[in-house]
Amino acid sequence: MSTGFSSSSCRFADYFVTCGLDTESGLEPDELSALCQYIQSTRFSDGARGKLASADEGENFEQSPLRRTFKSKVLAHYPDNVEWNPFDQDAVGMLCMPKGLSFRTQTDTRNPQFHSFIITREDGSRTYGFALTFFEEVTSKQICSAMQTLYHMHNAEQYDILHTPPTPRGPEDPRPTPQHLHAAPSLSRLQRFNSYDISRDTLYVSKCICLITPMAFANACRKVLEQLHQAVTSPQPPPLPLESYVYNVLYEVPLPPAGRSLKFSGVYGPVLCQRPSTSELPLFDFPMQEVFELLGLENVLQLFTCALLEIQILLYSQHYQRLMTVAESITALMFPFQWQHVYVPILPASLLHFLDAPVPYLMGLHSNGQDDRTKLELPQEANLCFVDIDNHFIELPEDLPQFPNKLEFIQEISEVLLAFGMSPEANPQCSEGQGKLRGFRSGDTASDKRNGNLAGSPLNSYLLRENQTIARLQALVKRTGVSLEKLDVKEDTSTNKDLKVQCDEEEMKKHRLNIRVREVFANRFTQMFSDYEVFVIQPSQDKESWFSNRDQMQNFDKASFLSDQPEPYLPFLSRFLETQMFASFIDSKILCHDDEDKEHTLRVFDSRVDKIRMLNVRTPTLRTSMYQRCTNIEESEKAIEMRLCKIDHTALHPHLLDMKIGQGRYEPGFFPRLQSDVLSTGPTSNKWAKRSAPAQWRRRDRQKQHTEHLYLDNDQREKYIQEARNLGTTLRQPKLSNLSPSVIAQTNWKFVEGLLKECRNKTKRMLVEKMGREAVELGHGEVSITGVEENTLIASLCDLLERIWSHGLQVKQGKSALWSHLLHYQESKEKRDATPAGLGPPGIIHDTERRKSDASCALPPLKVSLIQDMRHIQNISEIKTDVGKARAWVRLSMEKKLLSRHLKQLLSDHELTKKLYKRYAFLRCDDEKEQFLYHLLSFNAVDYFCFTNVFTTIMIPYHVVIIPSKKLGGSMFTANPWVCVSGELAETGVLQVPKNTLEITFECQNLGKLTTIQMGHDNSGLYAKWLVECVMVRNGITGHTYKFPCGRWLGKGVDDGSLERILVGELVTNTENEERMCRTPPMQQSPGMMRRFVTISPNSKPKLNTGQIQEGVGEAINGIVKHFHKPEKERGSLTLLLCGEYGLVWALEQVFQHGFKSPRLFKNVFIWDFLEKSQVYFESAEQSQMTQDENWLMRVRHFCHFMRAINGTPRNIGKDGKFQMLVCLGARDHLLHHWIALLAECPITAQMYEDMALLKDHSLVNSLIRVLQTLQEFNITLEASLVKGIGI
Repeated sequence: MSTGFSSSSCRFADYFVTCGLDTESGLEPDELSALCQYIQSTRFSDGARGKLASADEGENFEQSPLRRTFKSKVLAHYPDNVEWNPFDQDAVGMLCMPKGLSFRTQTDTRNPQFHSFIITREDGSRTYGFALTFFEEVTSKQICSAMQTLYHMHNAEQYDILHTPPTPRGPEDPRPTPQHLHAAPSLSRLQRFNSYDISRDTLYVSKCICLITPMAFANACRKVLEQLHQAVTSPQPPPLPLESYVYNVLYEVPLPPAGRSLKFSGVYGPVLCQRPSTSELPLFDFPMQEVFELLGLENVLQLFTCALLEIQILLYSQHYQRLMTVAESITALMFPFQWQHVYVPILPASLLHFLDAPVPYLMGLHSNGQDDRTKLELPQEANLCFVDIDNHFIELPEDLPQFPNKLEFIQEISEVLLAFGMSPEANPQCSEGQGKLRGFRSGDTASDKRNGNLAGSPLNSYLLRENQTIARLQALVKRTGVSLEKLDVKEDTSTNKDLKVQCDEEEMKKHRLNIRVREVFANRFTQMFSDYEVFVIQPSQDKESWFSNRDQMQNFDKASFLSDQPEPYLPFLSRFLETQMFASFIDSKILCHDDEDKEHTLRVFDSRVDKIRMLNVRTPTLRTSMYQRCTNIEESEKAIEMRLCKIDHTALHPHLLDMKIGQGRYEPGFFPRLQSDVLSTGPTSNKWAKRSAPAQWRRRDRQKQHTEHLYLDNDQREKYIQEARNLGTTLRQPKLSNLSPSVIAQTNWKFVEGLLKECRNKTKRMLVEKMGREAVELGHGEVSITGVEENTLIASLCDLLERIWSHGLQVKQGKSALWSHLLHYQESKEKRDATPAGLGPPGIIHDTERRKSDASCALPPLKVSLIQDMRHIQNISEIKTDVGKARAWVRLSMEKKLLSRHLKQLLSDHELTKKLYKRYAFLRCDDEKEQFLYHLLSFNAVDYFCFTNVFTTIMIPYHVVIIPSKKLGGSMFTANPWVCVSGELAETGVLQVPKNTLEITFECQNLGKLTTIQMGHDNSGLYAKWLVECVMVRNGITGHTYKFPCGRWLGKGVDDGSLERILVGELVTNTENEERMCRTPPMQQSPGMMRRFVTISPNSKPKLNTGQIQEGVGEAINGIVKHFHKPEKERGSLTLLLCGEYGLVWALEQVFQHGFKSPRLFKNVFIWDFLEKSQVYFESAEQSQMTQDENWLMRVRHFCHFMRAINGTPRNIGKDGKFQMLVCLGARDHLLHHWIALLAECPITAQMYEDMALLKDHSLVNSLIRVLQTLQEFNITLEASLVKGIGI
């Protein structure tokens, strides 16, 4: 995709280049690529071959000389330089012949090979290269005899090493020959006698001609080059000297203007190219058909998903052109988004160290066609998508989310492919076809159907495998007689028949398939993001300050956007919104206010989004995952056809140049050195090359081109966008120069800086999200963070850690570098400690420090142990892979607030780090490492439950301790206590606690965050009265300790006569931990002391005035309202809000306590006594048929029914427990406000309350009723423990 091209160029091609053997400098081994091949061949070797490698490494002498690589040189390029695109000799030389020179003899096949490449400049702009490589006979005697000498040396050497006579290589010789330049080396070709005899053999060497162009017109360039090559090899000389044609394409052929087509002349025939208009998808001229045939639709979609999520992608093929086609196709399909990271579709052999890059990349690696995937050792695979193009398979990273509406999407693309007679599955036959489109016309499809061969059958079988629903859908389609295939064929034949298309049918077919597939992909984004503009956060300050704080700013309201999306989309979208490409897209939206400013892609995308909005006012379709098919394929196709039927511009024909007599002659079969004097400058009069044109004309012309690239003009806006783009990316492209160690060191230094910056931004973003409210007050963007979003952020942190740990690894072991380091550490630590693992009690590992805690010493906190945490993860059978284990370990460490500390401990073993990492690795840069650990330390300021909430099915040990009151010793206590622990995920059932120790440890499935404990006793023995201070529960893996305050008696005839109570818990935070930076409150306010009504005498309670009571009720209701306004995944515990400290039960208790007449001495009266008296009154009033309206009777019946049910429960929950249950049930069934109204009017109130009581003040009661009515709109679900034993 032409994501940008050189700004000022208005010529079709900037340079014509020839590369090859420089006879003057002779044969120079290509050290770098030879070294790479050497390393590969020794790494993939076994037995004798490994021993041979002791020869001079630089030239890998064990390769036969014909198979070695030699340096290629740029022999000539015309013109010398153009100001808008300076010639980059190193890059062009490397990419024209990425493997250096190859030699052949007459027994080898020597077909010309075409490939394209891309050069990305510092500012992100691109130039394209198109190269044709062919073989020419070597005429230089020196070169031939040098080759002969190399063979003598080679054979002698083989003899010395193996002590065997130097036989020529036989067919069974197992040694892999390194990469070939020709396309698919078949076995017979590789198994020939690999030798060279100067008297008998003809030697050939590779040469390359190449066009460097500002835009990727691949087809046109291919034709130009093939015709030039044909002119040299055909027996008849071409009509004009070669210079005329090269001059013509360099200086007389303009770039077609946007929306126009252009015809110019090659040596033997016309060449066409056409360019999309400003309202169409950007230019793309590579055959997409080939991508689908090579990989199959399912794989293409998975690869596409990886690219959108900025996962590292490595393409692998022995054809350079395939690497380029797949890379360009995938990035083109991303429209309107653009790949923002390292992009090297063809990685020259000398840049293999770039695979170590700890950043997202999309690179293409050339394979030699023999080594399989297992031999390829890549520095990091934890988050890598590996695409073996030639073998049609793809390896994906773990946890790759599904692309939204994947099945319908596959169905839609399949129909497009089937219309062109292609199967949605990978098609191995196309390997040799090398992009030749089959001549499959729609007519053939139709006739084929008459013979009963349904063209659609591949789709059916394919999707049947995919999904039963689609199978049913297909069956339905058959019954109703609607045929998808017929429709497709119709669409195919309905193209404009009257117009004569100027290009051949194959090319037309390529254009039509490309545009259809691209439109279907583009339509997915226009549908998914049709209302994205609503969520763009426009900066409040001016551009300058916006720009300087760009890192900290939120530019898109992610939480609100995600809350509008259908549930199945969230795993993909929440990760996609975090990518650099999405951020850059939104940045350019913010910086471009009016249409004039917009980049091409943004303008096209916005106009399509507007169209969708007009077509369907989106409110009804909001939050549905209705699949909207693409509707604008036909008009896009028409536009291309129109351009190809009616050619808009024809360039000047090639003509004789002003050359001296005798120039322009050449020998057949050899591409000559052209006359540089005529090619070095263009015509002065030609307006296309007029460089002295006034600047505003040139600028206008550039706007007219509507290029999709941001030119680096002096314009402020352009500077902004450019920098905004580069913000998260330290490197777009490695510098393609001959690499010295210092260049490599510099590159690695850039990586280290980039990793540190990324770590800083990630930790900051996660903290801002997590601290929520507090951060918003400080002006850091929006409040909420959804469970999905938190998961995404943590997953991306795990990915960053993997990338840091795989940077500069000496030897790779396993897919996860982090886990492999941890295992090494575990092994060395266990050796040193020499205590057999698992003997001591768990958690007691020799570690230097304990953690202190305020949890009243009943539960000493777990020891801090890195090894123990690893063992916990190793014991979880559900986690199968190393990458999964590393992620689980990171999550557990985050939840325990030990991530920074654990990693610090891991890295403190310097010997181990030295053994595992090269000197330049991130983990061996001390300053950066310290800063990195410091950034991670900031996570200790917030509470994460990222382990507990994700691994919901694992078994966890819990430890429970009951702490009786010290004042009134529980030592004489004779009854048998029990507890039942409930959490957000599950509850334990009743567990008996031994009365002598009051402790119990049990293992059960993860309960989630703990919410309540029911505790009680069986009232047996002489002394069954028990004052309990609190209950402590600890999770044995995460170390979370919960405190359940009680402070009440359990026993008949004491306090409120309760034998069991429901206690609400809170998480105990460690107040120590000097390493902590700041302590922010946890996500929700946990209850502090709990309601402590140690009822010695009711008068000892603090008296609240009516204002405070009203405020208390308001706060309690407010808490519940807020709870329901949060997304479901983030809501805390409702039980806390009802029964916790200052919860609803407490607030209503204050209401009823206010003005309650104090009873006689030594006799406690509870609210429940008042309610029971009221119940008796209501029941008698109901019987006596007093004239009350229906409403009143209804409320009375409800109230009495609930009171009877609670009093009739088999549980011994005591009077306050009963009151709590009544309030909870009333809240659930929305009856509280009715009951307050009833009780306020009840005569019993007059007897039992003072005159100043809140219940006797009408206005206060009315406002209380109004506040309670707000609960009516919420659907309150009570935790089972609160309503056990009540059948209402």
